[in-house]
Amino acid sequence: MTRRVASLRYKEHQFSSNPMPRKALYDLNDVLNEAIDVFLEHGYHGAIMDEIIARTDFNRRGFYIEFGSKQRFLYKVLEHYQNNQLANVMVPLEHNRGLDSITEFFDAYVEHVKGRGCLLINCITELGHDDATIRDIGRHYLDRLQIDFIGCLEKAQQSGQIHAHVNIESAALQLTSYVQGFAVNAILAAETDEMHIATRSLLAPLSSR
Repeated sequence: MTRRVASLRYKEHQFSSNPMPRKALYDLNDVLNEAIDVFLEHGYHGAIMDEIIARTDFNRRGFYIEFGSKQRFLYKVLEHYQNNQLANVMVPLEHNRGLDSITEFFDAYVEHVKGRGCLLINCITELGHDDATIRDIGRHYLDRLQIDFIGCLEKAQQSGQIHAHVNIESAALQLTSYVQGFAVNAILAAETDEMHIATRSLLAPLSSR
């Protein structure tokens, strides 16, 4: 056997014996969904790393390779929460069928937050004073919510669902504020009846029906 052939066979053996890159042993969506529950149950400061890692099937090294820090992990969880949970709740507003869309949104939101609150509002309340990123995320969400309310109220006014004298911008701001209040109240309220009644009371003065 020539040296060249022997060398080629040695390299071939080296290549074939090298293990293939290991695939991740976790599903990122499952990890983020589980993390939503952890943060809702304990808040950011109360959610300890050991529980996050245990409940998401991460090992500590893999967690820091993927996310870098608990804070960056929270930002990723919030992005996932908005795209996969809050976005579904906001669908009625996006359809913009006037006052009916607003009513449907509040019904869906009350069911979403009951007993646990809203992760985004919880984070704004807990971290917004010191964390500029959380403030920006929260401001963007609330601005979008207010714009959607304005669109639905304008449609409602055009179709005669609400009184012509209603100040659209002020009403939209009030509705946005109620969303924040509902998120906090939902943690304390055992039942959703109070919030459904509050929704009807909030919208009744606007309606021309």
